[in-house]
Amino acid sequence: MRPALAVGLVFAGCCSNVIFLELLARKHPGCGNIVTFAQFLFIAVEGFLFEADLGRKPPAIPIRYYAIMVTMFFTVSVVNNYALNLNIAMPLHMIFRSGSLIANMILGIIILKKRYSIFKYTSIALVSVGIFICTFMSAKQTSQSSLSENDGFQAFVWWLLGIGALTFALLMSARMGIFQETLYKRFGKHSKEALFYNHALPLPGFVFLASDIYDHAVLFNKSELYEIPVIGVTLPIMWFYLLMNIITQYVCIRGVFILTTECASLTVTLVVTLRKFVSLIFSILYFQNPFTLWHWLGTLFVFIGTLMYTEVWNNLGTTKSEPQKDSKKN
Repeated sequence: MRPALAVGLVFAGCCSNVIFLELLARKHPGCGNIVTFAQFLFIAVEGFLFEADLGRKPPAIPIRYYAIMVTMFFTVSVVNNYALNLNIAMPLHMIFRSGSLIANMILGIIILKKRYSIFKYTSIALVSVGIFICTFMSAKQTSQSSLSENDGFQAFVWWLLGIGALTFALLMSARMGIFQETLYKRFGKHSKEALFYNHALPLPGFVFLASDIYDHAVLFNKSELYEIPVIGVTLPIMWFYLLMNIITQYVCIRGVFILTTECASLTVTLVVTLRKFVSLIFSILYFQNPFTLWHWLGTLFVFIGTLMYTEVWNNLGTTKSEPQKDSKKN
């Protein structure tokens, strides 16, 4: 029952979270900082009340290690959200972030001196080609969509900066994953504690983004009023979108947390990958984002490569063959 509940929370929370994020980004493309701050504040307050027991519970992992992890996590979150302000469409944003497996493998080879099978190297090549196709086609659309040559060049430069930001965030996220892996091996898994400290410790860093957060709060206040169904409360629609984005983000994270405690890591990766695919399809159909046959081909490569990397087919074959072996023994 709990795994089924977790899968439901992941799909409902994460998919609807992408919808509200795109509604926010379409109206105010530069609202990434206020969205990140609101998400961090909500999860930090919830963790302080229920995980840290109002500060009375000491952390299982020393704070100095969390400080390093938090610096990376804060940077990744801010850069990923800010990339939406750099001419990056939501579908490309989602596809690019699907390349986390590649970044993880590359850094694993460099830092941890890991070696992988030919099957996994092939999957990495597929994901890389898929991301390249989608990125290249988006570049062509960006340069063709502007009215004048100057506007086209300026849009293309901003788009290149956005790609650079996403690449940096991807590599930083992979490095953080390796750092977490070494910490968990040393101190044991404390994912709920890590969730709290990863969101609470970076909060002072938002002081440097205070003016941008304040400016967007003023813009949110000026948005049209919206009456929330059932409860009948009226508030500016941008604040409603932000509130729903925070709630759905929390539901998504909680679902992934339950899934990691109830299921194998392969299952978690598969569920998260399928969730990204559903979010991508919805974003294209509902928001009518430009998506050509080349984009579909690139997306197919990314998801086939991801499934190959996680060795889904091999594991499914193993699972099916185990009952047969047991019956022969009996």
